[in-house]
Amino acid sequence: MSDITVVGGGIIGLSIAWRLVRRGADVTVLDGGDEGAWHVAAGMLAPGGESEHEDPALIALLERSAQLWPAYVRELGVDVGYDDTGTLGLALTADDLAQRARLWTRQQLPLLRPSELRELEPALSPRVRAGVLAPRETQVDPRKVVHALRERLGTRIVVKRVESLADVDSRQVVVAAGCGTAALTGLPIRPVKGQVLRLRGEPGLLRHVLDGCEVYIVPRADGEVVVGATQEERADRLVTAGGVHELLRAALELVPGLAEFELAETTVGHRPGTPDNAPLLGRLDDRVIVAAGHFRNGILLAPVTADLVAGLVLDGLDTPGDFAPRRFS
Repeated sequence: MSDITVVGGGIIGLSIAWRLVRRGADVTVLDGGDEGAWHVAAGMLAPGGESEHEDPALIALLERSAQLWPAYVRELGVDVGYDDTGTLGLALTADDLAQRARLWTRQQLPLLRPSELRELEPALSPRVRAGVLAPRETQVDPRKVVHALRERLGTRIVVKRVESLADVDSRQVVVAAGCGTAALTGLPIRPVKGQVLRLRGEPGLLRHVLDGCEVYIVPRADGEVVVGATQEERADRLVTAGGVHELLRAALELVPGLAEFELAETTVGHRPGTPDNAPLLGRLDDRVIVAAGHFRNGILLAPVTADLVAGLVLDGLDTPGDFAPRRFS
């Protein structure tokens, strides 16, 4: 019998397991073998990007986790694509500017003119009307993070699909199975489909993450550019012509030079959403702990989730009540 079993081998489950192991716990990770939402995610670490629409408790959790990421990267000790160049928030039209101006004002980000934006990003379309630089927003490559975590956990990861928690022989069970958590626990987690593109070209076209009203564009140092993402209340895994078209159209309107890049990959993932789109963190009962439902923020929230669950399991500390798993009962 393992002392602690983590069900789920995505970035949340692996981060929890690694934190527990580093604190001396005996941990096994049961990985169903499917690539989770992390495999599709662009890795934007932007706690303020949607703060106009988020609950204050969630905003505080996002900001707390963002502050943990630099130390988390240092602990991993390898290149995981962490980049702190910042994000350019962009408005292509007057309607875009009206939509985003209140958020940017709340974030105390000074509005930049088109000429100032193109000094920062020469590849931007001259049609961009205005924007801001968010210097505290960073990015990481989730695929590199998961690879690093798998390397560190090694044989503690067992490929096994869990059909029932009754089949898990462990004193404590942490369920971090993304959308699969619903079937194991009965909690209200729904799949929210996202289509994402990966382009590839010569490195250096873009220096910053670009956040437009209809699309985000995330450049990597090796020439990969992640373009995403649709948001669809669907559970299928189809890459659709319409989804690809909309993402490419919006990306090329911001950066025409991307037209020369190779369309290297089209992928679909499912964000684990809850009724209020905030995570489920805490005890379900004396044996089972839940860490799921992170929706669009799974990458950003990985370090703080790991710390909270480790504190709960090893120190008996409470997780924030705003994210209690049974809050919808």
